[in-house]
Amino acid sequence: MRWLRRVRPDPRGDAEAGDAEAKQAGAGHPGTKHAGAGTAGAKGRERMTEDFGGRDGERDARGGAWPFADMIEATRLTGLGRLEEATALIQRSLGGQKAAPPQEPAGPDAAAGGSEASRGGATESGARMREVMGQVVRGLAPVLKGLGNPLRSPAPPTDRKRPAGGAFVALSHTETAGTREYKLFIPSHPDRRAPLIVMLHGCTQNPDDFAAGTGMNALAERAGVYVAYPAQSRQAHAQRCWNWYEPRDQARGSGEPAIIAGLTRAVMAEHPIDPARVYIAGLSAGGAAALTIARAYPDLFAAVGVHSGLAAGCARDLGSALMAMQVGAPGLAATTPFGAPAPATRVPTIIFHGEDDGTVSVRNADQVLAQAGLAGLTARSETIEGRGHPFTRTRYRDAAGRVVVEDWRVRGAGHAWSGGRPEGSYTDREGPDASRAMLDFFAEHRLGPAGRP
Repeated sequence: MRWLRRVRPDPRGDAEAGDAEAKQAGAGHPGTKHAGAGTAGAKGRERMTEDFGGRDGERDARGGAWPFADMIEATRLTGLGRLEEATALIQRSLGGQKAAPPQEPAGPDAAAGGSEASRGGATESGARMREVMGQVVRGLAPVLKGLGNPLRSPAPPTDRKRPAGGAFVALSHTETAGTREYKLFIPSHPDRRAPLIVMLHGCTQNPDDFAAGTGMNALAERAGVYVAYPAQSRQAHAQRCWNWYEPRDQARGSGEPAIIAGLTRAVMAEHPIDPARVYIAGLSAGGAAALTIARAYPDLFAAVGVHSGLAAGCARDLGSALMAMQVGAPGLAATTPFGAPAPATRVPTIIFHGEDDGTVSVRNADQVLAQAGLAGLTARSETIEGRGHPFTRTRYRDAAGRVVVEDWRVRGAGHAWSGGRPEGSYTDREGPDASRAMLDFFAEHRLGPAGRP
């Protein structure tokens, strides 16, 4: 595929790509460790590696349900826009100012000599409450103030470098479900039937910030790929988060999925886009939304990239969203077609997640992986150390030897775009290059005549 070859030039012949290439690890790197069984094929794909480790968030099973009453009340206050009251409530809970409700003694045996035991139990209960509320505040704070504070402030627009030759234009699209502004990167020398990637930013971000941080436009210019960056509006969400947890924004033909699908088709109608090579990816809330949209429109998107995101349908309101962010969605059921015209099918998926992500638990990456559908696939893992953050990449091949799922986990990385650039927010340049890895993965997938490979 020509655009794939152009994405991966020899680093010795491309000084501009030197830093990004230095952060990548190939299959031949001396620090590579292999595990599992694999099928031969797709040698060019072996040049890309990344890590995806397994670290689960945990719930305090000993604690009672009452500490979560503060979370529920804080969630209600947040929904009413009373953010200061919600924050104050959390601070009081973390400080242990709210005592556990007294329990009625079970009988004489429980009451006899129980004073000292009660004091010990209250101390332990208070500690558990503070621990649980500590987890909750890490989940609620992003909703109150966006997904945490950026690792760095976004660079002013004038400081952001544009790829030489490409155009980055501001546009707008309207559907019955609503209107969204967006930026479109147009490569200077696109293919006659070029690929299109739709990129959904995270909370508090915007298209310019996301494009700068991911460096996707520079890669797209070299590859002849169009890139669309929809912008969430403040009217739809005060912190510009995509509403991945709202039922109206989780189904085909409804809410934000309908808007993004319509926007995508509009770009396809106006430019020489290959309908078999249209992809979607996102970070955090954008990653969760991207997965939901890809599963709702498997006849439109050939593959999806989920960076620091959550499984589709893992939450149905703000409260369950907060819980999912911190501990995953307990008992997440089998996948649903999300209004798709055909039974749920496997959508090729590439996943990135930092093992030290304190905003969206890495357990969510496990659930995204499970939702990708691993039955009948053969896994092969490799761990890379010695270049920035250590990482592990697991690739899942089908019977034909094609990689249909990639699972990357980065040790030491938090809630940030792996291998990103300092010009944007929520980036970590010490990780493997997620943008390049996603382009490589997407290049291997296209829709067939029936809308699926």
